[in-house]
Amino acid sequence: MTCVRYPEAPRHDVVDDLHGHRVADPYRWLEDVADPETQAWTEAQDVLTGEVLSGLPLRAEFSARLEQLVHAGAVGVPVWRGGRAFSTRRDPGQEHAVLRVREAEGSERVLIDPMALDPQGTTTLDAWSPSWEGNRLAYQLSTGGDEESRLYVLDVDTGEVIDGPIDRCRYSPVAWLPGGEELFYVRRLAPELVPDGEEQFHRRVWRHRVAGSPDDDVLVHGEGSDPGSYFDVHVSRDGHWLVVSSSVGTAPRDDVWLADLTGDGTLREFQVGVDASTTAWVARDGRLWLLTDRNTPRRRLAVADPADPSTWAPEAWQDVVPQQEAAVLSDVTLVDSADGTLQVLAVHAVDATDRLSVWAADGSGRLADVTGLGAGSISGVSSRPEGGTSAWVGYTDYATPPSVLLWDAAEPTRLTSWEQAAVAGEVPALTVVETHATSADGTPVHMFVLSASGTPDTPRPTVLYGYGGFNVSLTPAYTAQALAWVAAGGVWAVANLRGGSEHGEEWHRAGMRERKQNVFDDFAAAGEHLVAEGWTTNEQLAVMGGSNGGLLVGATLTRRPDLAAAVVCSAPLLDMVRYERFGLGRTWNDEYGTAEDPTELGWLLGYSPYHAVREGTAYPAVLFTTFESDTRVDPLHARKLAAALQHATSGTALIVLRREVSVGHGARAVSRTVGLAADQLGFLAAHTGLGSGRTQAHVAGNAAPAGPSTS
Repeated sequence: MTCVRYPEAPRHDVVDDLHGHRVADPYRWLEDVADPETQAWTEAQDVLTGEVLSGLPLRAEFSARLEQLVHAGAVGVPVWRGGRAFSTRRDPGQEHAVLRVREAEGSERVLIDPMALDPQGTTTLDAWSPSWEGNRLAYQLSTGGDEESRLYVLDVDTGEVIDGPIDRCRYSPVAWLPGGEELFYVRRLAPELVPDGEEQFHRRVWRHRVAGSPDDDVLVHGEGSDPGSYFDVHVSRDGHWLVVSSSVGTAPRDDVWLADLTGDGTLREFQVGVDASTTAWVARDGRLWLLTDRNTPRRRLAVADPADPSTWAPEAWQDVVPQQEAAVLSDVTLVDSADGTLQVLAVHAVDATDRLSVWAADGSGRLADVTGLGAGSISGVSSRPEGGTSAWVGYTDYATPPSVLLWDAAEPTRLTSWEQAAVAGEVPALTVVETHATSADGTPVHMFVLSASGTPDTPRPTVLYGYGGFNVSLTPAYTAQALAWVAAGGVWAVANLRGGSEHGEEWHRAGMRERKQNVFDDFAAAGEHLVAEGWTTNEQLAVMGGSNGGLLVGATLTRRPDLAAAVVCSAPLLDMVRYERFGLGRTWNDEYGTAEDPTELGWLLGYSPYHAVREGTAYPAVLFTTFESDTRVDPLHARKLAAALQHATSGTALIVLRREVSVGHGARAVSRTVGLAADQLGFLAAHTGLGSGRTQAHVAGNAAPAGPSTS
């Protein structure tokens, strides 16, 4: 029993009148990270959390095991250009993956090593794109977790940086013109050209000459667009066609334009103002290829003629891979058959497990199913843009680090190994069981349950992980935390909730906006299913999620404090009334809704975790983890809910806030991953009874004066 006195957090009498709703916000002051009061409170939380985490009985054991499991290698799918293969690889012991090039004769060399650029490990390689000839490489770096990418161009032959840095390139695609002298990319307008507070928005598509000043770039598209628009660009290998697409924030729809670069170069509307997503590109056969959910929510692959606008209407598109009844199309690449006929290698997901098949490019149907894949995920498929009978397939599952398999037209139903990632240490024995929970409205919710035995013979401490949003599919992938937890005797479960893409766009939309409650119902049903089936008990159950998944577990712990004994809530969204005011929040209002609209405010208030806290409730143990350089989800969310829960709880379970500096929402050095994961698992183990038993806190209470309810 640990005696804990939480840091004092005054409750201020702040109440907003929003569309007739009186909304209390007693911890508004914690939004200002520069306020000395906020800083003092945060530093006090650091001290408390450090004491709590350092005393976790299994933390050292988890750290040692994770040190091996996290340091397993990873191999990326090669991108072929001009006879060269560009790919990433991380070996055991490396903090970051390096970008390599493999020459035609088989020799390899490293082009970009983030640790060589920054021995502190705070610089990440955000994106990269080789020219069509393979002689130049555009790449993007950011530092300290801010994801503010700077664009460079490298001469692949000499290793010399010949352009950059060009700033304001966060989330910028790159599309090369033939010859490697020019490229299209996306860059935000300069801060002095946009309203205050909108510096993260106002993107434009530009045409850039390598080694030229970005001030001389030619504006291609984006003037007059919504400030929250994101753009994508594709150029055909022959330089004939440019495709530009745009979506507002994370909205599940996009507009598409097409330009003939050998003609007047004018972008013409292909799909504008349509409630659908379409990825378009012109391939080596000269046809416009369309991977789309337009009228087909599980997606299909179709073709049109880029030179003939009469074929641009969707009723004129020719299906190559039609929509499948129970599978979602996620990726494709073009390959040649043994006799030179053009074919399509297609990736479909069924219940969050990927399948691979071969289709005729003329639309005459499926030719073969590729065998040999387990219950795993295909991270990507690639082929040579000039043609060939081979394709490269990225693969992972719960026990296999990301590796690359080879497909060849000579044996179209099988895969062979191309490059395997090294494993550091022994991967524990693992059995994966697939099952379904039943949600509140009767909807079946698919789950993966990982354990050593594969049977619910004895209730065990269990971690339930979920996400449920933004069209993200939780497919099987090598997960060091899951393996470490199972090796320690626990059970790890992953729920495929509505809001994801596991069953197509309809599944996504069933968990967004006014239907967001479905996600929380699905997650609660998954937890109840684990208990009912004998995998665990409520006293042994923990829930875990990050980002949108942090919102998920935040809503779960405030609405269903009885469901689980412990919670890890990482980089979360929690104040859903004010989320749009910070970070990239305004780009997510198509997913959640906006507080500017009275009806949509009602949706948000219906589940906003910060506004659902009730005094006198026995809340489960909670570990919030935040990252000070997070420019997507501001750490203020976790600060505010941590303070609210510490004040309100009537229970003995610990509620603590762990923060890190110089890291953000995205990639990080491996060693920092180990530290975070060990703290999270050690905390969950202490509060679910894994290993050395439970840890409880005697909460001495706050001296802060009472304030208005957060209802």
